[in-house]
Amino acid sequence: MIPAMDLHLLRSSTGFSAIRFFPRYPSPSPLRSRLFIKAKYHRELEAAVEAVERACRLCVDVNSLKNLNLTSCSLAIALVQRSLFSVEGRIIEKKDQTPVTVADFGVQALISLELSKPFPSIPLVAEEDSGFLRSNNLVDPVVSAVSDHMSFNKKSLSHDDVLEAIDRGGKNAFAMGTKPATYWILDPIDGTRGFVKGSQALYVVGLSLVVEGEIVLGVMGCPNWVVDATYKSTTHAQSYRNSSPGLGIIMVAHVGCGTWKKRLKNMLDRSTKISSDWTRCFVDGFCLVSDARFCIPESQTWESLPLSVLYKARIDDDNVGDKEICLLSAFCGSLCKYLMVASGRASVFILRARSEKLIKVWDHAVGMICVHEAGGKVTDWKGRELDLAADKVERRIIYPEGGILVTNGKIHNETLEMISSISSA
Repeated sequence: MIPAMDLHLLRSSTGFSAIRFFPRYPSPSPLRSRLFIKAKYHRELEAAVEAVERACRLCVDVNSLKNLNLTSCSLAIALVQRSLFSVEGRIIEKKDQTPVTVADFGVQALISLELSKPFPSIPLVAEEDSGFLRSNNLVDPVVSAVSDHMSFNKKSLSHDDVLEAIDRGGKNAFAMGTKPATYWILDPIDGTRGFVKGSQALYVVGLSLVVEGEIVLGVMGCPNWVVDATYKSTTHAQSYRNSSPGLGIIMVAHVGCGTWKKRLKNMLDRSTKISSDWTRCFVDGFCLVSDARFCIPESQTWESLPLSVLYKARIDDDNVGDKEICLLSAFCGSLCKYLMVASGRASVFILRARSEKLIKVWDHAVGMICVHEAGGKVTDWKGRELDLAADKVERRIIYPEGGILVTNGKIHNETLEMISSISSA
């Protein structure tokens, strides 16, 4: 077991820009130690962590409104918020048939506002735009949710402020051009289908920073993550409720400094004291594909993937036999699966590209750096790194050949060879 460590990644002096590198794998020393890291982008990382923590609280608070008995004005706002969850028993969906909630828009507005104050010149690439809110007259609940979680200007926040903050990350908000650029990438809620199910499903707020074409830092917040790793399956993890102790993590990665995680503050009981200790994250140690634990998109089946020719899948089963692999139960969102690999709870996340569905950069960027800095590897099915600048103007779409392969690194080449040989045959 990796010893817990204090991470002072966010406390570096602004006078330093050097990065202190650490070994990919833990040293044999069992002693608890204090690490002082002078991270080049420590100011950006500190702001990103603060923004994601606030966003996670917003998500929890919005979700909990479904179970509150409110009165007067608060009741009216709550009813509007509920309307974003369902209409006549159906989840409201955008044009691309993905669900949307007040939390998606609220998180994007909140993080946009929080980052624009310290870093006004860095543009944002994000999932939502305000058109849906404007056309459905649903701005009030979003403004209310954002106002309750801002670090500044809470009373003076207007409708226009929130709408402009959302559109700062929307399509056509900023043209990058063909040269390398610096920008934030945000997925307000990865796994919205899980979010609307309530407190038992996993979802992630994901934020990363790209500098001159390279992802230099990433922050993922997962309010429903089970910190206690004694469970044996994802299904078991999702059986916990948000009020249970040990839920919620925030994971950070900085280029050259590794991947780290700590408990999120208990967002339902704000008096609870949470340790500020950061623990180093590492991918698992499996060296054979047959031993690995796999994640796949909930929209795809094992039979649709090349490896199904060689291995049958068993769901969350310890008794995996010959020519079988362990397939973790489906849970929503790509970033949740990256989080699983980066934390060592899964060995592989494999996704097949489909011609009818574009692959969005915000579903992968923050996960890529978290897995890489934890010792893993991310490529397309041809073994090439994912090109964040493939969308030369807006940086919103990536085009991996065949699909995306995320592994612990140790079985990456073997898996690629299997995919190649099966695809050729």
